Amino acid sequence: MRSGGNKKTRSVTRRDFLKTSGVVAGAAGLAPAISAPFVSRAMAQSKTLSIVQWSHFVPAYDTWFDKFAKDWGDKNHIAVTVDHISENDIAARAAAEASARAGHDIFGWNGGASGAHLYRKFLVNLTDLVESTAKKYGKPTVIGTQIGYDADTKTWSAFPDFYINYPAMYRKSMWDEIGMKPDTWDNVRIGGAKLKAKGHPVGISLGHSNDPNTTWRGVLWSYGGAVQDKDGKRIVLNSKESIEAVKFVAALYKEAMTSEVLSWDDSSNNRYLDSGVSSLILNPISAYRTAQQVNKKMADDIFVLKPPKGPAAQIMGAAAGFYGIWDFAKNKEGALEFLKYYADHWPEAFKASEGYNNPCFANIVPKPMPILSNDPTSNPPDKLSVLQTSDEWCAAPGYPGPATPAIDEIYNEFILCDMMSKTATGQASAEDSVKLATQLSEAIFKKWQQRT
Repeated sequence: MRSGGNKKTRSVTRRDFLKTSGVVAGAAGLAPAISAPFVSRAMAQSKTLSIVQWSHFVPAYDTWFDKFAKDWGDKNHIAVTVDHISENDIAARAAAEASARAGHDIFGWNGGASGAHLYRKFLVNLTDLVESTAKKYGKPTVIGTQIGYDADTKTWSAFPDFYINYPAMYRKSMWDEIGMKPDTWDNVRIGGAKLKAKGHPVGISLGHSNDPNTTWRGVLWSYGGAVQDKDGKRIVLNSKESIEAVKFVAALYKEAMTSEVLSWDDSSNNRYLDSGVSSLILNPISAYRTAQQVNKKMADDIFVLKPPKGPAAQIMGAAAGFYGIWDFAKNKEGALEFLKYYADHWPEAFKASEGYNNPCFANIVPKPMPILSNDPTSNPPDKLSVLQTSDEWCAAPGYPGPATPAIDEIYNEFILCDMMSKTATGQASAEDSVKLATQLSEAIFKKWQQRT
């Protein structure tokens, strides 16, 4: 945890917040026009701007961002502070600030969901900012739109910053030894079982964090299952496709993984791969970047593939990074100007993340993308090139439908993670796990439908 990360906040969990806040649809609509002139120097001297966001898994990015923000503040005579908190603490911190109606000016969410739609009652309308960015750099991608666009009000409650893809990252020498490639989920299970016998299990978390929340959605979709329909009107989770996906995950766990994955957080699989133990993980390239620093020879043996194919599709969940401005922010005007300036320098952010942050606007990083198309630190240099097209095989949690507060809450409650783990550990049949997850999801849908 970095600067400000240990500051105490009001003890409000996201679940408490959702029960008591009465969040309803509708954007705050409090944003000043982005074309307005910036604050005067005299006014700026009395201003501060506070930002909170996650501690990036590529530490060099935080170093770049902190300096970037400070330099912007110095130019505009605004004292900018950036607090970094653990990814796992973001939801609770957001709930605390919204409940208290006090906190930072800019709030940076990261994860599969859990922000823009749940908190839109408390956020400034950023439609003008997003539309002006789109005019310069192309339309927001499908994932970018799902991150921050509220389809019912046709407004943007958050600025889509980046998305994180989850390719398969595998030890090539290990898979070559058994004469297999982890390009299908069946191959991951069968080959993973062989490599587990050799002391090199597959490592995919079955705990409560963003990685399993994202990865198991990808498996569900690849089997033809989904939480909601394409219109976002109904829960469609209780299907034979979903049951088959859960049965597969249970088999994968029993045959190719170990029980330690049940308690993993989002850094555990990184360490598992970088330790030389695991034969395969599904993860953003931060694990690979760390391996390059720890053991270059081992890193050269880590290769990247699109997510494994399933019976119905080749698709994977994507985690999202996005910024919101609280409607109770003390410096809304400065916050808007900072995000506008940040958008104009987004390619610098991409490079600082070493290719980890993926763009949400069509042409903001033209192809061939720097780093991903030709990375001089990688062997071979085009090892990461497959990631340039990840927007074609990545989807946000609401897929195939829109992102909504209900979908965000289903994500936050780890309903799909529990659906998978209960069957994997023998606590419930696949049919019963899917039935319970469906009931919980339907209750959340009904609650939000009554509020709109």
